[in-house]
Amino acid sequence: MPAGLFHENYHTDERIFQTWFAKVWLIAFLLGGVLFPVFGSKYAISIMIEVGIAIIACHGLNILTGFTGQISLGHAAFMGVGAYACSILIGQAGLPFIVALPMAGAVAALVGMIFGIPSLRLRGLYLAMATIAAQFIIEFTIRRWDSLTGGVEGMLVDPGSIGPFHFDNHYHLYYLTFILAIAATMATKNIVRSRSGRAFVAIRDRYLAAEVIGVNVFRYRLMSFAVSSFFAGIAGALLAQYLQVITHESFTIHQSIDYLAMCIIGGLGHLLGGIYGVGFWFILERILEVVTTTLNSTYPDHMTWFVSIREIVFGFVIVSFLIFEPDGLAARWRTIRAYWKLWPFSY
Repeated sequence: MPAGLFHENYHTDERIFQTWFAKVWLIAFLLGGVLFPVFGSKYAISIMIEVGIAIIACHGLNILTGFTGQISLGHAAFMGVGAYACSILIGQAGLPFIVALPMAGAVAALVGMIFGIPSLRLRGLYLAMATIAAQFIIEFTIRRWDSLTGGVEGMLVDPGSIGPFHFDNHYHLYYLTFILAIAATMATKNIVRSRSGRAFVAIRDRYLAAEVIGVNVFRYRLMSFAVSSFFAGIAGALLAQYLQVITHESFTIHQSIDYLAMCIIGGLGHLLGGIYGVGFWFILERILEVVTTTLNSTYPDHMTWFVSIREIVFGFVIVSFLIFEPDGLAARWRTIRAYWKLWPFSY
């Protein structure tokens, strides 16, 4: 009886989808995603748009933190750069959305590289403090640059369009987000498989050893910041189209911590970590919404007691994952999958 997955050459070993079972599930998932707006409610479609945007953002953060080992607490700020850049390019420069979107990602990548320069000398908590500084500097700039960003009053976002698709329509925006989330996932997979991806992992695991064998540590750290910020800029541009009104409050440090928490829960350094983490986060949020609403209606005199339920539960969940499942849901799924691949010789 065959037990396990075996390869006879490097070509089959390097394939992204190594079994017919994985291909069938992928096709089923894509069909489900395409048909979802036909059966889903407007509320469900809105939630799925948010999920797709979060997946793109988490892939970027996972490349930086999970694969390169550079912690960032300013990811939402780079999303804000992309959101404002795209909105300004469409509304004030008059560029079409299909041009403004990648340009917004490029602007965010440039800003990310500037704030990534300290990564040559800083690591760990010191680099985290530098990225927090980036978060506050970008927020301050958005608030104070009234002539460009609208300041504290925010900015109305002109809806983009590509041909007959207008993104003030949530059905059209859903399909755009769905396509870009798939593209971001495939891009992340191929980046990790490339020479640059192997350099990222080498820097994460043993940066001194990587430098000794010829890896340009500073170059690849900057590249990691650029790629991560590019993904964040694309996610921010999509979020601006979704919200239609953006302010600095849409891109606070709390959002940065949320994205980092999603990556931790899903699994840092795993391709599927961002997807699992986002899925877990949004499902738990919906459950807590129902629980909070039920408690508020049942005990209206004690409504103030339930205000912080979300923060308490999510804090407990993050600490629990760090203690009991530090590699996240992706590693747990890999363990379960390996068990059944090797069954009945799973020992």
